[in-house]
Amino acid sequence: MRVTDPATLGALREGELEVLGRLPGSTNQALVVLVHHPALAEPFHAVYKAILAERPLFDFPIGTLARREVAAFLVSEATGWGIVPPTVLRDGPYGEGMVQQWIHGDGSVDLVGLVTGDHERLRPMAVFDAIVNNTDRKGGHLVPMPDGHIYGVDHGVTFSVEPKLRTVLWGWIGMPFDAAELAGLERVRDALRAELGTALLELLDPAEVTATRRRVASLLRFRRFPRPNPDWPSIPWPPF
Repeated sequence: MRVTDPATLGALREGELEVLGRLPGSTNQALVVLVHHPALAEPFHAVYKAILAERPLFDFPIGTLARREVAAFLVSEATGWGIVPPTVLRDGPYGEGMVQQWIHGDGSVDLVGLVTGDHERLRPMAVFDAIVNNTDRKGGHLVPMPDGHIYGVDHGVTFSVEPKLRTVLWGWIGMPFDAAELAGLERVRDALRAELGTALLELLDPAEVTATRRRVASLLRFRRFPRPNPDWPSIPWPPF
């Protein structure tokens, strides 16, 4: 179980955001910021994505991507796997948006080899993506850490009511979940009946929350990694 530091969340919610510049290659004007807070020994980096800068998409409502990022973090917390870095919704220099702690990963890890090798450390992320219906799990959205943990970022296109799972993590199609994966799914199921369900209703459309509950129920019923939807591209492009 990985537990998010409450002090980090507090700083993300209340700290001063110093804009350092734009994140290269971002399609939604993501900005790198430095988070300052009196409780911090030193400031830390974060990514700030303002809602007003979101690029319109044909299959997701305008102005909802930041909220989906926060919703993905809350689901990640419910799994106990710590997949999504600490993420909050708050006002910023350019209005309301998502602020997520910048994770400094291990740049020496070969992401292509990690993905194509179907590394066991990626199994929880594949389960998480099935829960949130992630439609854009690229290899470049993985952040391996020196201790072996792997974070995932960029979850703005999640929680659709339609089955749109699109990912590079298909190495376990049809394989049974292990005990830890089933336990994580059960934690999410239970949380959706309580605080998590309430929190998601403040971020997503009610139909999307209902669809999330149904996906979790289905995953627990079949107890296996899902198969791609034959009517939807199964791998994002580019994959990295």
